[in-house]
Amino acid sequence: MICHNCKTEIKIEGYISRTDSCGKCGEDVHSCLNCLNYDPAAHNKCREPHAEWVPDREKANFCDLFAPNKQAAGAGPGKPATDSRNAFDSLFKK
Repeated sequence: MICHNCKTEIKIEGYISRTDSCGKCGEDVHSCLNCLNYDPAAHNKCREPHAEWVPDREKANFCDLFAPNKQAAGAGPGKPATDSRNAFDSLFKK
């Protein structure tokens, strides 16, 4: 999985404890922002319909529905905004 804060890859070996933290930045690993079910557009900000409300999504919690995100290193938006802007501008060049 990838740390939501520093984007460092975290190797998962076995159970993730509530007290586990990222080796690089120290952020809590067992948090909503690192969960596969986290969805800011979903009800309760979670895809699990029976999840309890968690007031601080960045901090460790006791949610039994936590599943580590399945992102891999290098996943996500890959191109910087400048590349997108250059691609857009090139549409209007002859």
